[in-house]
Amino acid sequence: MKNSDFSQRWSSAIQNNYGVPRIALVKGKGIVVTDADGKPYLDFLGGISTNLLGHAHPAIVKAVSKQISMLSHVSNFYAHPNVVELAEKLIAMTGAESGKVFFCQSGAEANEAAFKLSRKTGKVRVVAAQGAFHGRTMGALSLTGQPSKREAFLPLIKGVKHVPYGDISAMRKAVTKKTAMVIIEPIMGEAGVIVPPPGYLQELRKLCDEKGALLVFDAVQTGMGRTGDWFGYEYSGITPDVITLAKGLGGGLPLGAMIALGKAANLFNPGDHGSTFGGNPVTTAAGLAAIKFIENKDLLATVKVQGEYLMQELALIPGVKEVRGAGLLLGIELVSLEAGHVARALEEKGVLVNAATDSTIRIAPALIVTDAQIKKFISIFRKVLSDVS
Repeated sequence: MKNSDFSQRWSSAIQNNYGVPRIALVKGKGIVVTDADGKPYLDFLGGISTNLLGHAHPAIVKAVSKQISMLSHVSNFYAHPNVVELAEKLIAMTGAESGKVFFCQSGAEANEAAFKLSRKTGKVRVVAAQGAFHGRTMGALSLTGQPSKREAFLPLIKGVKHVPYGDISAMRKAVTKKTAMVIIEPIMGEAGVIVPPPGYLQELRKLCDEKGALLVFDAVQTGMGRTGDWFGYEYSGITPDVITLAKGLGGGLPLGAMIALGKAANLFNPGDHGSTFGGNPVTTAAGLAAIKFIENKDLLATVKVQGEYLMQELALIPGVKEVRGAGLLLGIELVSLEAGHVARALEEKGVLVNAATDSTIRIAPALIVTDAQIKKFISIFRKVLSDVS
C-alpha cells in the first residue's frame, strides 16, 4: 500500500471533516516517522504537541505492555493503582496544597468538564479569548474564540463572551460578579503560538479573585513540560483554580484531565460528570511512565535550553519576522511567505510541521529531540525559506 492508496481509501471510508491526507504514516521511532512510500520525516509537530516522548519510546512501550497484560480496563465503579498514583502526581506537580483530578480522554473533554464545574458555582457567564481554541464539542466550541469553527454550528451555549487575548482592560470590562469562570491559554496554540504580555496572567488572577470567578488555564498544548515547565504558566508565580490537560499527558495515548485546586476541588458531587475511558489503566500507565522519564532525565531544563537555541537561530533566518513561544512550543512568523506553502515544502524535504495560521509555522517536537536533530531542522528550514522565496 502506497500513500496514494491510503488517500483513496480514506476518501471512500472516512468523513471529510479533516480533508484527505497526502501521506500515511506507518511507523515511527523517536521523532522520525516513515510513510507508506518508505520516506522518513523528522516529526517536528509531534502529533500537535501530543507525542511527548516521540514514537515507540521504550519507557512507554514497557509500561503499556506490562499494564495491558494485567488489566486493560475497569469502569469508574472501581479504583486501580495507576489512576490514583497519576492523580496524586499531577496535584503534587501543581504545587498547590490541595486538589482533585477528573480524568477523560481529550482536551475538549477536559474543557467541557471545566465548563460544567463552573456551573456549580451557581453562575453561568464565562469569559474567554478571541482566537482561543478549547475544542470542538458543543460546550468547548462555545468557549473557542474562532468564528470560522463556530459559525456552522450556531446557536452555541449562551453566556460566553470573547475578548482580545492579552488585553487586561477588556477583561476588566467583561468580568463581573456574575462571571462563573475565565478560561485562557497560557500561550495560545492554534491561534499561532501567541504569548501574553508581561503581567497579564497575574492581573487575571487578581481580577478573578475580586469578582469571585474561577480562573481556568487551558494547558492542553502548553502542559506536560512542553514549555520547560509542567503546565506553562508557572513563570507567572500564580496558581489557577482549574487546569485542563490532554495531548502530551498520555505520552501519545488518549488521556485528558481537569485538575481543580483549592475550593474548586470540591464542587463536583457523585453523578455530576463522567467519562467511560477516563483514567483507563493503560493510558494512565503511559502517563506515569512519561512523567517519570522526564523527571529522571531532567528534561524540563533541557527543553528550556533547546527552546532558547531554536528561537535565537530561527530568528536569524531571512524571511522570518518573529519567533514566539516557549520551550518546544514555537510559532515562526513569516515576513511574506504563505505558511501552508512552506509547510508543504518542508514536508517534501522530510520535515513535518504545521501552518497554524496563514503566516505562522508551528513546531512542537517531542521532548526527546536531540540537538543534532534540532540543527538539522534549522538547516532544512533555512534552505526551504530560501528556495520558496
